[in-house]
Amino acid sequence: MMLWLSNALDQWQLMHSLELLATLLALAYVILAMRQSLWCWPAALLSTILFTHIMWDSALLSDALLQLYYAAMALYGWWRWQQLKYQHHGANKVSEWPWRRHLQLIALTGSIGLVLGYLMANYTRADFAYLDAQTTAFSVMATWLVARKLVSNWLYWVVIDAVSIYVYAQKHLYFLTLLFMLYTIIAMAGYFIWRANYQQQPQLVLPAR
Repeated sequence: MMLWLSNALDQWQLMHSLELLATLLALAYVILAMRQSLWCWPAALLSTILFTHIMWDSALLSDALLQLYYAAMALYGWWRWQQLKYQHHGANKVSEWPWRRHLQLIALTGSIGLVLGYLMANYTRADFAYLDAQTTAFSVMATWLVARKLVSNWLYWVVIDAVSIYVYAQKHLYFLTLLFMLYTIIAMAGYFIWRANYQQQPQLVLPAR
């Protein structure tokens, strides 16, 4: 009995130590992204490697798949931000889309989230299947918008992060719950900072491609 209890305690400490380290790296990513620092992407890559294990162990399978996508996007984001900085001769510039384009994107992403939720609810052991699937689908989309340096990516993250707070609190992932509380605040600040940057530069409204 004592051996089992000791092993369980060691496992709990390891998991929460990994969660804490991943949380700190993820927080560094968001803060660096808000400052438009290229180094946000290495922090994101390291964080996603740790979170992949944590999400899988917690039966949040959509989130586990999402972390693998984040790892790929960290590599893409590093490359994309370098290209954008070169194109703008070293200046940190951001862009925006018309609101109609966002409505189309929301409808498409929500539909994908419903399909993913159905698959997770009926064919896996996933908890919060539909809610987790929607946050996954919108996180995929919003991360792509970060890599594109679109101002409104932060508004998507405000909603995604607020919903994630509930999910992670229910799964007793306390560091993640705290992280997403901070994320929500940082996302709101990030939006105003990037919007001010956008308003100070020549207007650049990009197509979705």
